[in-house]
Amino acid sequence: MTKKTDQPDNAAEASPNAIQAVERAAMILSAFTVRKPWLSLNELTAHLGTSKPTAHRYTKALRAVDLLRYDEAKALYSLGPQILALSSAARAGLPIITAAGPFMDRLMREINETVVLSIWDGSDSVVVVRAEDNTDRTTRVSIRAGTRLPLFTSAQGRIFCAYVDNDDNPILVKRMGRVPGLREELRRVRSSGFSVNSPDGHGTRTIAAPVFADGEVVATIAVVGTAESISAAPESPMVRALLQTTADLASGLGS
Repeated sequence: MTKKTDQPDNAAEASPNAIQAVERAAMILSAFTVRKPWLSLNELTAHLGTSKPTAHRYTKALRAVDLLRYDEAKALYSLGPQILALSSAARAGLPIITAAGPFMDRLMREINETVVLSIWDGSDSVVVVRAEDNTDRTTRVSIRAGTRLPLFTSAQGRIFCAYVDNDDNPILVKRMGRVPGLREELRRVRSSGFSVNSPDGHGTRTIAAPVFADGEVVATIAVVGTAESISAAPESPMVRALLQTTADLASGLGS
């Protein structure tokens, strides 16, 4: 009688070469950002850290499955149409996006300002995954889903930094300690429950608050508008409405 074991079939295990191929393909795709949606082969080669023929071989394979596009006239690459399908599927797999929709819509109608939902994927930036900006203001600030925001300087990014687990992210914590004034700002965020960002010369203002689930920050909801239309005073109707919305959403998530 043959005894069955729980050991995996070695033949089914991914080879080191296969793993490397997946890692390199992921590195190429991650090189594209909202600010740099078009990249040359030289830029992709530098990002990948390989020879140009190697980078070209990977771009050719990614083009074959519609994960990359190539503009021959410009000699530049961009993300392919298959990325859109994967992005939609990824967003659909995040329960927070569906759950937050009605709360964001209610907040937008109450304050008549753009409202955005953001998550942190563990990288150096926070990703906007949903935006509600159907306001009737003459001047309004819009932001697209997929936009990446700086982790240390954006209001949304500072929310995640304020509640980061020191044991799980020791390298990030050490990096935060090198940013002038960030520790004090994060203490203020934890004390007030919200974060504010008003970039000099932009005339805009963002107020963000955390959404908790099971004791952890799973997302942030932020109000985005002009510095004249958004008050960052703790007792302002804008801040109170935002904090009430995140509390209601957290309650709906069972937190």
